[in-house]
Parts: sequence; structure tokens; C-alpha cells
Amino acid sequence: MKEGRFFLPSSGGRVECVLCPRHCVLSPGQTGFCGVRANREGKGLSLNYGSLSAVQIDPIEKKPLSHFKPGTDILSLGSYGCNLSCLYCQNHQIARDSDLFRFARGGEEITPSMILEQLAAPLAGVAYTYNEPTVWWEFMIDCAGLVKEKGFANVMVTNGYIEPEPLRELLPLIDAFSVDLKGYSEEFYRDVSGGRLAPVKRTLKSIVEAGRHLEVEYLVVPGKNDEEASFEELMLWYARELGADVPLHINRYFPRHKMSLPATPIDRLLALYDIACKYLSHVHIGNAQVDLSKRRSQP
Repeated sequence: MKEGRFFLPSSGGRVECVLCPRHCVLSPGQTGFCGVRANREGKGLSLNYGSLSAVQIDPIEKKPLSHFKPGTDILSLGSYGCNLSCLYCQNHQIARDSDLFRFARGGEEITPSMILEQLAAPLAGVAYTYNEPTVWWEFMIDCAGLVKEKGFANVMVTNGYIEPEPLRELLPLIDAFSVDLKGYSEEFYRDVSGGRLAPVKRTLKSIVEAGRHLEVEYLVVPGKNDEEASFEELMLWYARELGADVPLHINRYFPRHKMSLPATPIDRLLALYDIACKYLSHVHIGNAQVDLSKRRSQP
């Protein structure tokens, strides 16, 4: 637990969290939507500072990052909490399980210097992943600064739901971003993910404008975000605003958490893959074994 950044004082002892677009206004004793940022006696606190849900070494391709230090391993860290509420969340136990949060906050607090002690070649660096690292902002930026000083890379695997100022502070420290673009309509974001599309588009553009490495994930949910005309509209925006060289990972959905729709048919993945290849240089299919040899070869 640590006093948090990006809290503004409000009336009656309340504080407004301006870390993400939700702008939760919290009375004393209240906790925000993410479950890990709170008002305690008029102070905004990060409840998950130093709380880890998972630590493991992964191939960097699992983030997924296929064009940033390929073939290397990375130390992956996760905490608790999330500022979206995706119906198909595969990590909902650490994203939205308040009982688990309470258990975690009673454990040993890990410090950034303790993470640094785990870093050595040939590891590429540290990935902040598993839950949504935006709501772990204070720990992540403290850790990322030390990692950068030691000459290792920082990777953020994120939903992109963050306000401009906290993102600006992260950009010099995070070397590569893997951003999960949930869909290309406000309706999908509202009904399936509990958020808004516009802030995510803004985040993607800011990463590109800052010259940081970016790869984008697009999980294809059948009947929800797989309509070809809408996807082609997304690809036009993507190529124009982000650039044709920004890699796209088209991923297969499987039923999880509160969503029981059947898994994405392979032919839907291939249809969207073919559309993406008309506009982008690096397109990948994830979560499925697919033969792409008769389609466009990847650079």
C-alpha cells in the first residue's frame, strides 16, 4: 500500500482518481472500480503497490510481441485489479476477485529493488502483464525506472485505458507496448468490456507518436466484433493513424468467465486476416493453429 499519484481533492474529503478515463470520485473508505485504488481518510492510495499475483519467465512472443527482441525470454510480473470488465476475461480471478485482493494485501510487499535482483542476462527485461498494469501505475513506474537504469527493457501489456498524463510519464520508460484493442465500436466497448473506445484510440496514437514499439491484439468474438465491413474500417484507420508497419495479432476467442459463445470459427479469423493483409505489413493469427502458407507470406 502506498500513497497514489493522479488523485485530485474533491469536496467532503472525497478524491477523484484521474489515472484512467473512469475518473472515480471516492468518499473516505471507498475503493474505485478497479478494486485497488482507494480513498483512506481523504488520501488516495494504491492498495496493490508491491502485491504480486504472478512472477514467471515467458518467451517474449507470449506477450504477444513478435517483432521486439524475438527469441528472448522476459520476466513477467502481474498484480491485481483492472479498469475494464470484459465478459470473456481469462484472468478474472486477479482482475475482479475482491476476496483475492484482500488476501493479497495481507502478504509480503515486494519492492522494485527485489525485482531488479531477479534480472540478469539473457533475460530481455520485465513485462508488466496478467492483470491490467495501468492500475499498478505507482509500482510499475518505480520498477521501470530501475530496470531502465540497469540496461534492460520494459514491456507493458495493456488494454490502453489510461489518461494522457500518466501515459506521458510512462512513455520514456516503456520500450514496447502490447495493446489489446477490444473492438471498433463504442457499443462493443460499452456492452462487452465496460469502457469506451475513444481513449484507447488516443493511447495507441500517443504510443506511435512517441516512437515506442507497438503491437496490437484483436480478439475476434463471433457475432460481436467480427463484422467484415467494420473491421475493414478499422484497418483503414489503423494504417492511416498507426502505420502499416505496426504489427497486428488477430486472436481466437474461447468461452471464458461470463461469456459462453462458442470459440471463433477458423474461417472468420482467416477472413479478417485477409482484410488486414490488404493494409498492414505484419499480420499474425494467435490462439489457433492455422496454415497461412497459401496466403500472403509475412515479412
